[in-house]
Amino acid sequence: MSLKKKRRRKFNKKIAIKNLLVLLICISLSLITIKTISSSFKKPNENHNTNNVIKPAVSPKVENTNTEVLLSAVGDCTIGTDSKFNYASSLPAMAQNQNNGFAYYFKNVRSILSKDDVTIANLETTFTDSNDKADKQFNFKASSDYAKSLTLGSIEGVNISNNHIYDYKEKGFLDTKNALEKEKVNYFGEGSKWTTKIKGQSFGFLGYRGWSLDKRFLDKLKEDISQLKKTNSVVIINFHWGAENAYYPVAAQKDLAHFAIDNGADIILGHHPHVIEGIEQYKNKIIAYSLGNFCFGGNSNPSDKTTFIFQSNLKFVNNNLTSIGVRVIPCSISSVNYTNDYCPTLLASNAKVNLLSNLNRLSDNAGFEISDKFFYINTKKTSIN
Repeated sequence: MSLKKKRRRKFNKKIAIKNLLVLLICISLSLITIKTISSSFKKPNENHNTNNVIKPAVSPKVENTNTEVLLSAVGDCTIGTDSKFNYASSLPAMAQNQNNGFAYYFKNVRSILSKDDVTIANLETTFTDSNDKADKQFNFKASSDYAKSLTLGSIEGVNISNNHIYDYKEKGFLDTKNALEKEKVNYFGEGSKWTTKIKGQSFGFLGYRGWSLDKRFLDKLKEDISQLKKTNSVVIINFHWGAENAYYPVAAQKDLAHFAIDNGADIILGHHPHVIEGIEQYKNKIIAYSLGNFCFGGNSNPSDKTTFIFQSNLKFVNNNLTSIGVRVIPCSISSVNYTNDYCPTLLASNAKVNLLSNLNRLSDNAGFEISDKFFYINTKKTSIN
């Protein structure tokens, strides 16, 4: 074969190899393109990588917040005396006898009052050194130091709206408030409201002299309650009302109590009769018409010394009041039965049974048996009143 032919054959062989390589490259590129297009048309759920699967969110379980607040209330605390009384047998003298001190007066009930969340009382006296008396039958006072007896007795708040707060006129009234403030005892009534939070729950305490049902007073009462309910407060009202030595409420007491509850009040506590009156359940709320006397310097030996500590255990779910527990703890205003030694004391045995029996007899609208065990009223159920 000539040299020319050999070169031509060699050249043709190179051309063939080159064409074959080009063909293989084209085929490879075509396969890659087809695979890419095919992948772009896959549905999302065809991706089997479980790490990339988006799972639906699960809401965390919300637990209810349950709260209980224990309230105690007692009746007339006349921590003072009238200048016409024999001082040696008076209430103020007892703090000085045998060096008793100001803790004497509530020492026999402090074990109860110190274990609650809040205690309130009706303060029916003045703490003042003024001698400028109002013109009336009885004028009660003690020096401002006697306000210490309240804090020593574990009493956190007092109603001052009653018929003795002005016994020594405006000065006596202002001196009393100053004495309470000095001892960090809260007060309500006579234009003052006490609003506070107890275990995170809002409470509002109001006090009035409930002698009248005139429209102006009722409008004021309704507005005061309304303002407290805007803050989701439990509203507790003390009314100084009724007739002295009467064991049953008069019609005006019932009407006023019902009006207050109709407008949002939760607990009504009464005083002034100086004896106990019945308890009523009204529209799933509670009324204690008279708590009677308690630490009472207005009489050295009253014929009826029975009284009680009213307690309410209030239950809340998510900051809403759901039930009101009610019980009474029978007491005497004195630790002895032959005189008033101004030292309220728990009753036991037959005396305790007799007081509970009498209170149930007076409470024909309670709807439950009153005892020293809590009975719970569901505030959310439909009322039958």
